[in-house]
Amino acid sequence: MACHQILLRTGSTVLLTLCVAAAYYLAGLVGLTRQLVVEGAIVTPLWPPTGIALAGLLWFGLRAWPGIVLGALFVLLAIGTFPAHSLAILAGNSLAPLCAYLMLRRVGFRTELDRLRDGLALVFLGALAGMLISATVGSAVLLLAGEIPAGAFWPIWSAWWTGDAMGVLVVTPLLIVLRTIRWPGAVSPWRWAEAVCLVVTVTAVAFTVTRSLIPLLFLVFPLLMWAALRFQLAGAAPCVLIVSVMAVTAATEQLGLFGGLEALGVTSVLQALNGSAALTGLLLSAIVTEQITVRRKIELACGELAELVDRLVPGGDAPQRRRPAREDL
Repeated sequence: MACHQILLRTGSTVLLTLCVAAAYYLAGLVGLTRQLVVEGAIVTPLWPPTGIALAGLLWFGLRAWPGIVLGALFVLLAIGTFPAHSLAILAGNSLAPLCAYLMLRRVGFRTELDRLRDGLALVFLGALAGMLISATVGSAVLLLAGEIPAGAFWPIWSAWWTGDAMGVLVVTPLLIVLRTIRWPGAVSPWRWAEAVCLVVTVTAVAFTVTRSLIPLLFLVFPLLMWAALRFQLAGAAPCVLIVSVMAVTAATEQLGLFGGLEALGVTSVLQALNGSAALTGLLLSAIVTEQITVRRKIELACGELAELVDRLVPGGDAPQRRRPAREDL
């Protein structure tokens, strides 16, 4: 019996490792399809594997980390040659989501993202702070190996850090939504129509403004606010993904406003747009969800208080019946 349990536990661990590695590797192949050349180095403005890695750790704990290491190794092998210094890059890419997960667990992060503190933790600890490791290690290794000049360190470091951080801000909330979402029961047709209209509108507007020569990128933010206010994270996360994908595609193909910019200008505009979109959708949806939760708790407490009053005072005219007696005294 004990041997059977050990085999089952080992089999489940191996299966989990292979699934996480496969998801990381496939996401890496998708990320590599959109690249920018910054100071002679190829960078990805949106790196989905970091979001998958952090989501896997939030779901399965430290058991998912071997799959992250294996997936990161497969991605590096797919890029090309694997020199000795690539082991340091592999270590940095594997340690970044692990440290982000440990910091989130330290502050009591909840995957429901129903509190503002959870949204802020994911932004500042999971994305911005955690991804400093992979960007710093990777850029430093390339510099020490002589693959980039000293003057290119900070531009490459910035692009690397932003790409990894955007992977967390865009992909991790979407995966959390996909895992926790439930098929709604009684939803009015108008609600479904609104959701479809939202997705179509966000897609059309994001496609237009990212390819227009007129600076109209700000038009996506009212739509992200609409998604967060009406559908919370379930609406904001897909819309942020749509905006980011449209922007990255336009930037890598040098379309619209991106066509007249140099590499650093392209990355700067792209970083500002994707970062602002992710922060708007994530934090606003967390605020709205927290307010809804508080309101429901207040309504539940009021209902319980009303039931208690009904049990203590059976008749609605009981106070009136007792009042004459007190007045006679």
